Amino acid sequence: MSTMPSIPLSVLDLAPVCEGSEVGAALGNSLDLARHAEALGYRRFWLAEHHNMPGIASAATAVLIAHVAAGTRSIRVGAGGIMLPNHSPLQVAEQFGTLAALHPGRIDLGVGRAPGTDQATARALRRYFEGADRFPQDVQELLSYFQPAQPGQAVRAVPGAGLEVPVWILGSSLFGAQLAAALGLPFAFASHFAPDAMDQALMLYHRDFRPSAQLRQPYAMLAINVIAAATDAQARRLFTTPQQAFVNLRRGRAGLIPPPLDDIEAYWTPEEKAGVERALACSVVGGPETVAGGLAAFAARHRPDELIVVANLHDHAARLESYRIAAQAWGLAAAGQGGGQAA
Repeated sequence: MSTMPSIPLSVLDLAPVCEGSEVGAALGNSLDLARHAEALGYRRFWLAEHHNMPGIASAATAVLIAHVAAGTRSIRVGAGGIMLPNHSPLQVAEQFGTLAALHPGRIDLGVGRAPGTDQATARALRRYFEGADRFPQDVQELLSYFQPAQPGQAVRAVPGAGLEVPVWILGSSLFGAQLAAALGLPFAFASHFAPDAMDQALMLYHRDFRPSAQLRQPYAMLAINVIAAATDAQARRLFTTPQQAFVNLRRGRAGLIPPPLDDIEAYWTPEEKAGVERALACSVVGGPETVAGGLAAFAARHRPDELIVVANLHDHAARLESYRIAAQAWGLAAAGQGGGQAA
């Protein structure tokens, strides 16, 4: 049992499209996982915008959020995140204003600066290259659309104006930390695949944070891969799925999510192994005791306000079980009672 259960646990889902399956099943599995997470006591269920990735089915992120929110009752559902340079701030405000009107008090909007894809696809999205440099201004424009509309205001978000849509800044570098601090917004760091700047980003965010109408004190969430199974050996085998996926991405062959391997050492070169181990350094892989200890040590060292857990596995049942073991290891009350609707 963790010694730090007061830190909330959330879910980051990539809507994985697995080898031997198809997109419809992936989308159904995302809703099933969200209901599972809700019953276990996870706080949020976030989906990420990626494009031209055969193994990720959440490209139309707001649409999938609507599907998941409609199929759940209490868990917060949101974007982790929307890649804002791909969109106009007004359209994002309208989409998430609509979601907030449909599901009051349950919608989160995390925004990031990266394209969420390769350069050719970013060009196909039309807006990214002209929008990336304007990210700070676009975030401020987005925030303005959620304010109550003023008399004579020429452009307003309908729906959106005056609705409660918490905006988060996502990042994997110091840029996002500095922007979140300057605007007084919650900050989520992509430590599950880009951990190198994590400690410095957290330091800058806390040091430079300026209170805002949305947030009086800094609030930082860290992402971590948690692959849990009945035994350490079983979990290590399951972990070969995200390890392979990362190697495939670096090889320029991003495809469907592969099944686990018995011998990952035969799959990668020593250089690829070193790259994967560095990128996936923020990972806890093992049985219940290993996961409890690993999560507690990570939280004690980095002191996040919240943890968001990634388990990008090939087998859906194994993914459900991984999140169950993680919840129980962390001491979520609903998990300790064997599930049940989250409060």
